[in-house]
Amino acid sequence: MKKIAVVAALVCGIASSLATGAQQPPSDGPRYAGTALVRPADYREWVFLSSGLGMTYEPPSANPRPPTFGNVFVNPSSYRSFVKTGKWPDKTMFVLELRNSDSEASINKSGRFQTGLAAVEAEVKDSRFPDGWAFFTFRGPSAEPMSGRDSAPCVECHTKNTAVERTFVQFYPTLLEVARRMGTVKSGF
Repeated sequence: MKKIAVVAALVCGIASSLATGAQQPPSDGPRYAGTALVRPADYREWVFLSSGLGMTYEPPSANPRPPTFGNVFVNPSSYRSFVKTGKWPDKTMFVLELRNSDSEASINKSGRFQTGLAAVEAEVKDSRFPDGWAFFTFRGPSAEPMSGRDSAPCVECHTKNTAVERTFVQFYPTLLEVARRMGTVKSGF
């Protein structure tokens, strides 16, 4: 009888633990060490939104360098929320992975392919920041939010030129369709 009671208590404890875990909010959003954003080790397993080649905010240069690829990932829970609502929830995190490109290797005779990592940046929607958004450039395992003159060009561009909130949904074709359907595309876009 005592063994049955112990087993029953153990089963109830495990069931309760599983139920509590199932009710926890998604933990795939931003994590911080103090004020620094911790670079997510698994961002390449997040939802891939798009890739651009040679996209820049600068006019063409007289000495052009090989273009970089910009791969954009978003945390899965925020993606699912956007698909349902056309808006990005608090704790949305975008990772922009910049990779160098090459055109000559192996059997390739034309076109460009991705090579080594050039930079990793992030944009985060989080109510902990004064205007709800922050930008980060990783030079290690974590990054402080950009501020002042460093972040001003990002804020200005992401305020003026984005299709939904402060995000370039216009470059993510499937999400632009969602935003249009939900009526969340910025007026005048």
